[in-house]
This record gives sequence, structure tokens and C-alpha cells, in this order.
Amino acid sequence: MSGAVVIGAGPGIGQAVARRFARAGMPVALVARTRRTVDEVARALDATAGSSETGTGAGAGAGTEPGARVAAWTADVTDEAALRAALDAAADRFGPPDVVVYNAAIVRPDRVGELSARGHLDAWAVNVVGAHTAAAHVAPAMARRGSGTFLVTSGMPRPVPRYVSLSLGKAGVRALVSLLDQEYGPAGVHVAAITVDGPVAPGTAFDPDAIAEHYWRLHAQPRAEWEHDVLFSGRTDG
Repeated sequence: MSGAVVIGAGPGIGQAVARRFARAGMPVALVARTRRTVDEVARALDATAGSSETGTGAGAGAGTEPGARVAAWTADVTDEAALRAALDAAADRFGPPDVVVYNAAIVRPDRVGELSARGHLDAWAVNVVGAHTAAAHVAPAMARRGSGTFLVTSGMPRPVPRYVSLSLGKAGVRALVSLLDQEYGPAGVHVAAITVDGPVAPGTAFDPDAIAEHYWRLHAQPRAEWEHDVLFSGRTDG
């Protein structure tokens, strides 16, 4: 297996998803905006996946351990060239990915009229456009080989007036998932969103490790059973 790529590999869902795929024996490539974040997640995975290495979106193949099963790169998802370079670096290291998880988002409260037009564009760039860039970069190759999984972390199953930019972004994510499924699903690419309807925190009903199981389940689903929008509303959900 070629492995998994987790974009937006922060300390919550991103780290838990990376750990779940690593536990299944898959090499994992981590992508985050800052060096500190991605290094902390890589270190947290060391005990599960063996050794790790780090690089940047522009420095494909950079690292310290040739046999590493976890590799990390920095890239801002709003920087198309950097994100594509990080994905290329991950593919050079581990081969074309079996699964790509897009977990980047701007989560902040804002009501109608409180955020500038520039602020809305910045949020949209992270919440939706970055996912489109990643999918456009990896999904065609998945389609050519007839298999692959592209998963997007969603949320806000219904619009919430206190989170206007996030509500708009998550509606865009669901539209994007539908479009990607129509474009690449017939060729064997499983595209799905995982909608998390609550605040993520360890030891709660929204424990990130419990949420991560749904990412693995979606990736492992037989084609005849594919789901495209999973709602996680608590740990007891199936």
C-alpha cells in the first residue's frame, strides 16, 4: 500500500486520523501550515509508526531518516504551488497515496456583517478551495488506476448564525464532495465528507480517536457500500 496523506494535521482530528492509518500499517505523510504543528504531530506518531522525517512543500524528499514511515511537510493550503509541492513530495516518498484526508479549516465565530469581504474570501480559501486544489492534484491519478479515497472533514450540518463563514464553507465542502464523486466516483475513487456535529475533545462524546474510526471505515468500505456523507453526532453513532 502507498499510504495516507493528512492535510491539516493538527493535534485533534488530524493527528487521530494519521494515527489510525499508521496503526493499520500504512505510511503517513503529514501536511500542516506551521513547522511547530507538524513536528509535534510527527513526534506523537513516532511510537505508532516508527521513525519520522520532515520537509517543506518546496523541499521534496527532505528528511533525516530514510526508512521513516511518517514524513511531514509544511504548506499553507491557500498557496496552491506549496500544497501541490507537498503532495508531490509525499508521493515521491511513499508512492501515489491510497487515501488523502483534507482536514484544514478556519473555525471562528462571526455573524452576518461582522467579517469583511476579505475575511470571507480568506476563510473560503482554506475551507473549500484548498480541498479543491488537493483533490484536483491527486484524484485524476486515483481515477486512472481505478482506486483511491479522498475524505474531507466537514461540520456544521446546518447553518448556525454565530458561525457564518464556517457555515458557508461547510456547505461548499458538501457541494465539492458531490461534484468530486460525480467526476471521479465512476472510475473508482471514493469521495466522502465526515461531518462532526460537536466540539472535538479527548474523553468526550467527540473524542478524536472515535471520530478517526469513521475515516478508516470509509476508506475500507467495499464499493457497493460506499457512503458519501457521514454524520458523527457522538461516540455511540454507527
